[in-house]
Parts: sequence; C-alpha cells; structure tokens
Amino acid sequence: MDPSPAHPPGDLRNWLELPRDVTASILLKLGAIEILTSAQNVCSLWRNICKDPSMWRAVDMRNLGDLPYEYDFEKMCEHAVDRSGGELVDINIEYFGTDELLKYITESSSQLRRLRLVCCYSISDEGLSEAAEKLPLLEELDFSYCSLSKESLEAVGRCCPLLKSLKFNNQGYRRPRMECDEDALAIAGSMPELRHLQLFGNKLTDDGLLAILGGCPKIESLDLRQCFNVTLTGDLGRRCADSIKRLRSPCDSTSDYEFDAEIHDSGSFDDDFASVFSLSDGYGYFDSGGSDISDYDFFTEAFLNLD
Repeated sequence: MDPSPAHPPGDLRNWLELPRDVTASILLKLGAIEILTSAQNVCSLWRNICKDPSMWRAVDMRNLGDLPYEYDFEKMCEHAVDRSGGELVDINIEYFGTDELLKYITESSSQLRRLRLVCCYSISDEGLSEAAEKLPLLEELDFSYCSLSKESLEAVGRCCPLLKSLKFNNQGYRRPRMECDEDALAIAGSMPELRHLQLFGNKLTDDGLLAILGGCPKIESLDLRQCFNVTLTGDLGRRCADSIKRLRSPCDSTSDYEFDAEIHDSGSFDDDFASVFSLSDGYGYFDSGGSDISDYDFFTEAFLNLD
C-alpha cells in the first residue's frame, strides 16, 4: 500500500508557517536588489524580516545590465547600507560605484571586510584613498577594470594593514609592448600580509615580480595570466615554484576567468582601455565613457516607502 502524501491533493503549503530563520535563509538567497524591489512587498512578515540588520551584513548590488533602467542603484545601495545598522561586512557595487557612494558606504560601515568595485569608472584615486582611511579591517579588495593608479594601491596598503586578498586586473596587451612596475612596487612596498594576489593583464616585469615576492612573503596564490612581460624562467621561475602554492602563469588558460579575456595586440593602451568590457557569458556591456546604469536619472520610490 502506497504511503499517504505529506499534503493531501489540493492542500497548499502555508509559507508563513515556516520558522523565521528558515524564511530569512531563503530570502537571503535572492540578493539585495530582489529583496528591495519585490520580496519585501509580499507580506508584512517578509517585510519585517527584510528590515532586520542581520539580512544586510552582505550586500551584492552588482548590475549586469539586465535590470530595468528605472532603478536608481545608488539610492538602493544607500538604503541597503542604512538597513545594515553598521553591521555591513561585505559589499559589491560592481559596474555603478562612484566616489560619493563609496564615501556613503565607508562612513557607515567601519566593520567592512570585503569590497568589490569592478568596472567602477566613476571612482577616482582620491575617492578610494579617502575611503581606505575608514576601512582598517578590510581583508579582501577587488578593484579591477577601474581608472585607478599606484596612488590607490599605496593608500590601501597604508590604511588597510589586514588586507589578505587583492584583485587588480586589466585588459591583457601583448603588443605594443609596454612595461611598468609601478603597481607591483606599490603592492610590494605596502601589503606585507597578502596571501592572494590576482594581477590579470598587468604590465609588470620580472623586476616587479621579484619586488612582490620580497615584499609580500606570505603569498600563497598568484595569478599572472596575460602578464606578458613576465618570463618565469631560471631562478625566478624556481623561486615562484618553491614559494607559491597556486601559480597561474602568463599563458595559462583563461577559460575560468569571469571577464572578457581577449588579448589586444595593436593600438595604444589609452585608446583601447576605454573599449567595451563584457562578461564571458554575454550579459551586459559597459564602457568607461560614463554610460553605465548610474548615469540614468530614474528611480522607483516604492521600496523606500515601506519604511
């Protein structure tokens, strides 16, 4: 005899009867944008849960270009930061971050440990340097594909002594050949606690790599893919092999890299840096001319009125 079904035909599960912590766990999987624009509107219980500061310790506000233009992501992000009540430890403002937004975040979030600023062309060296002064507990930073220089690296190293993971990636260039060890020297001179470093597409040379090995002796993983000025031969290659557990060499596969890994072999770097970056899965395109989603002067007020 077949066992009776847990719920007789026609019976509907009442999701409001779930324990509060289970409901919170489910809602957390939606992400900040989905919570602010839809989930919190379902019922008073869900809205109450969505206003709990513990729901906003990690805020992922990345916009891949597939969301409605009427959303004002900066305002939504500020609202998420407010809801965290100072408990924010992890935030991603990929593609739409600005100096003003970064200032708002850091002035309200002294406990921040992880920060992701990928493709945030409106964040300046000055803006990131000022923000770094308010982030003494920062452990992980990704500010790839931004218009930032060694000044930002030095400021982060000086102000964030606990930094253990850094991603500072750029578009790979094989030709014209351009060598520059400024980034490497800034990292080597200010980030002695680094364990994980990704410098995809950087212009550092063997000298810059030697400086990093000397100044950052605790590095366990190092990603040098498309760093075509690095040779990794002879004594340098042996030193890397002996001291680094996970090493990605300049010509290693980029199949698992999340961004476009096309190699630029002609033209000037300054002209090409402003070209389009795209995700490898084809979602969204963004350029450095200020045409990303933060430039649209639209905003849906509904989610703010719920407070």
